[in-house]
Amino acid sequence: MSASGAVQPGPPGAAVGPSPSAAGSPATGPLFRPLSAEDEEQQPTEIESLCMNCYRNGTTRLLLTKIPFFREIIVSSFFCEHCGWNNTEIQSAGRIQDQGVRYTLTVRGQEDMNREVVKTDSATTRIPELDFEIPAFSQKGALTTVEGLISRAISGLEQDQPTRRVMEHAVAERIDEFIGKLKDLKRMASPFTLIIDDPSGNSFVENPHAPQKDDALVITHYSRTPQQAEMLGLQAEAAEEKSEEEDLRNEVLQFNTNCPECNAPAQTNMKLVQIPHFKEVIIMATNCENCGHRTNEVKSGGAVEPLGTKITLHITDPSDMTRDLLKSETCSVEIPELEFELGMGVLGGKFTTLEGLLKDIRELVTKNPFTLGDSSNPDQSEKLQEFSQKLDQITEGKMKAHFIMDDPAGNSYLQNVYAPEDDPEMKVERYKRSFDQNEELGLNDMKTEGYEAGLAPQR
Repeated sequence: MSASGAVQPGPPGAAVGPSPSAAGSPATGPLFRPLSAEDEEQQPTEIESLCMNCYRNGTTRLLLTKIPFFREIIVSSFFCEHCGWNNTEIQSAGRIQDQGVRYTLTVRGQEDMNREVVKTDSATTRIPELDFEIPAFSQKGALTTVEGLISRAISGLEQDQPTRRVMEHAVAERIDEFIGKLKDLKRMASPFTLIIDDPSGNSFVENPHAPQKDDALVITHYSRTPQQAEMLGLQAEAAEEKSEEEDLRNEVLQFNTNCPECNAPAQTNMKLVQIPHFKEVIIMATNCENCGHRTNEVKSGGAVEPLGTKITLHITDPSDMTRDLLKSETCSVEIPELEFELGMGVLGGKFTTLEGLLKDIRELVTKNPFTLGDSSNPDQSEKLQEFSQKLDQITEGKMKAHFIMDDPAGNSYLQNVYAPEDDPEMKVERYKRSFDQNEELGLNDMKTEGYEAGLAPQR
């Protein structure tokens, strides 16, 4: 049905012109009068409208009314005297509320079945006992009763049953069985729960004991989710901005740089990664298409920690090689069994596995021409070859050893495979940095509190 020109949005049709009864409707008094059968002055406005069934003119009646203890609504009803088609719906005359509303009604008797219900088209209706749900925007808004809601659901399910019995007999039988359950609820064979959830906040279930509390009715107001707000056409731009921010965190960012090897234009990829049970880190990788040079680097996504971190892992099994590892630029590495120590800043920041870091250490030793090349000392070369062999044995799980990471900045990490429980083979110590360590990190001269007062005299 339709009443274009009266209220927007109107029912499905086109208004032709007001009837004499519309012209004679009272012009005095409030626009929205309380809903009452005893109010003789409260008459609907009649508008001649196009019938969308036979495309001839029918009549739309609009009633602007106010439900006690609720708000203003517009009730519209269309009837075509030519083909007999009719349609009734309800629209809220107010704005979308600041919060959504959920009504939970325990239906125990006929009195509850006769409660008035305002159900907007954005409301979802559920009956948990039957696992039954009427989704939002699948029906037009209605001013009815609890019994009317169930009757409307039964009519909707019965509508295409003759066709289903021919095309899909098994499905039709299951629907017939479900319709029987709805009819049992309508006859109050057993108590049930009716839930009306409306994100717009404009639905309503009558409290016959108003203004006293209704023990059978629970009303819950809640904040809408971004998905519900988008469904109602609200905050569409804000939701898009938020999704863009989330996408940036999940995307690989690129920026132009020069290759450190040949100085040709190249691109650096950057990604923010959340390490479980640790913190966020920034992974950067550069690949030069001109000379093939590749570099990768890891930066801590957070500040310098209040305490330094020392991680000691006893390597006892080949599976330890698969542990994730984050070595920051300020972290030193030590393997006591090999009398080996890797100083701070060597190899830079890396996010890899324990096996990957040990291979990088091996390459650092074997690819240096002054250690194992033609320019190397024979005695030193023999010791380094022995070191390389032992390192391979540790990597292959044939030799047990201790792997120690010492990071004064507290930004290094070694995976605990037993997390959140303690790892029996790994020890994590937190310690207070020495003056020399703070000096190396540049923290002794860093003033983070009261620096504005210190700058004032210089101005």
